[in-house]
Amino acid sequence: MDFRHFYKAFVTTSTGALLCSALSGCVHSELVSDSAKMTQGTGTPVLAAVETVAVGTANLDAADDPEIWADPSDPLRVVIYGTDKKAGLYSYTIDGKVNDFLAVGPMNNVDLRNDALGLPVVVAASDRVGNGVRFFKLDTKTLKTSDWGFAPLATSEAYGFCLGKTTTGDLVTVMIGKNGDVAQATAKVIDGKPVLTETRRFNVGTQSEGCVVDDKTQKLYIAEENVGIWIYSLDPATGSARTALVSLPSEIVKADAEGLTLLRDGDKTFLIASSQGDSAFAVWRIDGAPVYQGRFSVFPGNGIDAVTGTDGVAALGGPVGPYGKGVVVMQDDMDTPGEAPSVVEGRQNFKIVDWKEIEAKLQIK
Repeated sequence: MDFRHFYKAFVTTSTGALLCSALSGCVHSELVSDSAKMTQGTGTPVLAAVETVAVGTANLDAADDPEIWADPSDPLRVVIYGTDKKAGLYSYTIDGKVNDFLAVGPMNNVDLRNDALGLPVVVAASDRVGNGVRFFKLDTKTLKTSDWGFAPLATSEAYGFCLGKTTTGDLVTVMIGKNGDVAQATAKVIDGKPVLTETRRFNVGTQSEGCVVDDKTQKLYIAEENVGIWIYSLDPATGSARTALVSLPSEIVKADAEGLTLLRDGDKTFLIASSQGDSAFAVWRIDGAPVYQGRFSVFPGNGIDAVTGTDGVAALGGPVGPYGKGVVVMQDDMDTPGEAPSVVEGRQNFKIVDWKEIEAKLQIK
């Protein structure tokens, strides 16, 4: 079933009738977990400091991808975004409480950039029903987010998504279709609304989602879920040229390779990739030639359950709320109350981990 047709049916049909008639066997692929039902991951144990309120609409929830903003002039003011790929976009406070919810329909991946398109902060997400990019404005005074507009950027199905900035300051959008087809475009504002001008198309190969742009090096990283993580140039003139960061099967990343994010720690830049197959996260230092740093998993502790079946991940270095060196935020596919492990499908939320905890446990220098 095409997801866009499914969603339109979902929002116009009663949940109970739909689940037992329109969905084969009362289960649809978009409503079930990708998790291997693990109770904890296989990486070096770290603990979450905080967890967010779970996403949830009509007794169904599908948390996917987070993003983080901290006020450059007052890093105690923080907004954490989280997509619900069946309902819209959440924003949370640094202590995990819901700050905002925009019921704009299924948003899969979210990203943001400061000082872009004439705004202090631009937030954007892959819109799975519209098959393009949904733009949002963050009001830096109220920390409230508003829908700014939709710009089409059609692929096989709007899925993976990330933003980048060129060396001249242009805002770039990268949309990854579910089948691995990629559309890149430059964003501008016309008559007060965001518009996109396509600059490149290429194909990764098979199903892909996670992506992140390193504005400093002008590199684009894409996770091909069952194949590996690729490094492209952000320059459209380079076409589909790429090199491999890691290829699967691997002891570093277990299929599916999912979310990708960057964390800057002073003059160091780290790439973090979610290894959904064993609920772990791999870390490389990438400000020079990539150097593998190790892998971690979020174990039960501090009254919070383990992160399992993880999908999207985001990071932000430097002061973020009470965390002096930054945080990593990741989706948990099976949230359960307290620390107790469970293989029973639970609601989904996001965990917040202090970067200093990861740095210490992996002995990152």
